Amino acid sequence: MNKHILPLLPYSFDALEPHIDAATMEIHHGKHHAAYISKLNAALEKHPELFQKELEELLTDISSLPEDIRTDVRNHGGGHHNHSLFWNILTPESEGKPTGMIEHLLNTEFGSFENFRAEFEKAATQRFGSGWAWLSVDGCGKPVIHSTANQDSPLMEGLVPILGLDVWEHAYYLNYQNRRPDYISAFWNLVNWKQVEINYINALNTLNRCGEEELLRMIS
Repeated sequence: MNKHILPLLPYSFDALEPHIDAATMEIHHGKHHAAYISKLNAALEKHPELFQKELEELLTDISSLPEDIRTDVRNHGGGHHNHSLFWNILTPESEGKPTGMIEHLLNTEFGSFENFRAEFEKAATQRFGSGWAWLSVDGCGKPVIHSTANQDSPLMEGLVPILGLDVWEHAYYLNYQNRRPDYISAFWNLVNWKQVEINYINALNTLNRCGEEELLRMIS
């Protein structure tokens, strides 16, 4: 039985200050994320054969899961997957703006990084209540800015996330209180664009619902 475990952070709790404070990081990672994993494992123990499947597979085909654990896997499996991506696209050594393949992608699809940022911030600001803002890619590798409620994963919508921002209050309230726009603005100081590019390349390698010509268009 391969139970899910809490991944280590690639930096210290205080490494993202002043943009995200150490207390928030410690609680967010050690309490919230850990709780999602504990509850996901508890749900899967009712159908232990599902421990043999990758989390991405469970979330992509959420409707096929046994009904008695479907909601738990949606909430807690989604929370585990979302946070695992989130920690890795944050860094205290952010490049500030994307370069290379991601810069080209954003310029091609949104006109400029500034246009992309404005659209992403709109999605993050307008997500009512708890949820996430995403840059994901569809089955043809086309970038999509969107948001999801609670801990729903883009994988449940047939999309592959490459950049995400947690806009649950627990992600920012200690430092920003109700000032979600300030938290969203601070986020850009921490984005690990090299990791976003890796996520994009990995996403392209999993796509099979589009012709080779369209995929070449996206990366050329």
